Amino acid sequence: MRVGIVGAGSMGQAHAAAWATTGAQLVGVLSKSRTSAAALASRIGTRSFENFEALLSQVDIVDLCVPTDLHCEMTLRAAEAGKHVICEKPVALTLEDGKAMIDACEQAGVRLFIAMVVRFFPQYLAAQQIVAAGQLGELGVIRLKRIAYQPSSGDDWFVDEVRSGGMVLDLMVHDFDYACWLAGEVERVFAKSVRSGRPGAPGDYALATLRFKSGAMALVEGGWAYPPGVFRTALDIAGTSGLIEWASDDTDSIRLDLLPSGPQEVERVGLPLTVFAEDPYAVQIRHAYRAILTDEPFAVTAEEALEALRVGLAVRESMKTGRSVTLEEVV
Repeated sequence: MRVGIVGAGSMGQAHAAAWATTGAQLVGVLSKSRTSAAALASRIGTRSFENFEALLSQVDIVDLCVPTDLHCEMTLRAAEAGKHVICEKPVALTLEDGKAMIDACEQAGVRLFIAMVVRFFPQYLAAQQIVAAGQLGELGVIRLKRIAYQPSSGDDWFVDEVRSGGMVLDLMVHDFDYACWLAGEVERVFAKSVRSGRPGAPGDYALATLRFKSGAMALVEGGWAYPPGVFRTALDIAGTSGLIEWASDDTDSIRLDLLPSGPQEVERVGLPLTVFAEDPYAVQIRHAYRAILTDEPFAVTAEEALEALRVGLAVRESMKTGRSVTLEEVV
């Protein structure tokens, strides 16, 4: 199948490298910056396009690595043209736009994949498989951390909440999706945030508490608050039968501590995993490409990505109002 990439920034470059590991034909790149598009196209041995319509006419799949405020419009245009869509997260800035994207693709008979790449990181996948197998028993508390430096782009769209949704929707949405993958539907949220008042200083930081309908809880810590180049993630997942722990700055392995079923000592199992054994972006793109070719289900559905957006919107409302917010309030 023929693939066109829209966006030549960091995600466009990551997706281009990932597509090179598939059997797809990369036919071209489109970017607001023609210089960036030409540079990426030259690097991967293809051409650059001057407008979206020209690219759509030459592809079967369009891969959208563009600012979030462009997701809906470009997806609707791609669906109208009968093209499958792979779109970077979050799905959209509003539930209305997200639903419109899903409906348009369904009506056009094309596939829509939202790139929630954390599900394809080996530590997160291994932990989810342990939970799904029932080894932790009943889930109690999930703690997830994702703190990075403030991202930048040519026009700084990341820090414009009208375009990106801000740190909560652009960064923390990964962990909202992952927490829902582990524990199911969120019932209500409560969140607090701080922001540096110094011009040019990093300081976006938030802590969100999610209560699930199952009774489990998640504490999700997120921030654009670290010095440039520093990015840390971590998880610990506690259940009635054990605990999973992992931190990006400690080890590539997750640790599984299982409670004894009798008088024996607690079982501690190190599960060795190497972060770079396979690039998670390549694993993700290969999965989406294979699913489109074979019509198999996606590992993460557009509806699940929409639910992660709903949680993010509830978290932002809680930060704004200082009260707990139920998911039913977010429509």
